[in-house]
Amino acid sequence: MILNEKERTIALEAVRFWDTRKWIVYAAVILPDHVHVLAQPLPKQAEGVFNLTEILHSVKSFSSQKINQQRREQGSLWQAESFDRIVRDEAEFLEKWQYISNNPLKTGLALFPEDYPWLFEKTE
Repeated sequence: MILNEKERTIALEAVRFWDTRKWIVYAAVILPDHVHVLAQPLPKQAEGVFNLTEILHSVKSFSSQKINQQRREQGSLWQAESFDRIVRDEAEFLEKWQYISNNPLKTGLALFPEDYPWLFEKTE
């Protein structure tokens, strides 16, 4: 599966939809053939935190539906499984953020991170 520019925009908008509502998205990049997100699920009002699996399912489901509409196709778009991990400290957090930021450069899609339209980095 290769995402065109419009499809990458749909995917990035889906990742950002729950930002500050169910998770904080610190960095995200939508590449033609995969996605990276650095995010932290937020606490629920009652107790616990929003479930990462449920947030990702929502993002994948919405973006898949919209992209399939664009393509006039049906079926799975994303892999069923996600590769997630707990970031244990600030050094690892910064390393993951840098990895996401540099991914478009590494793959030859941009010369500078800020030139890649499907890279989001929280500035606040």
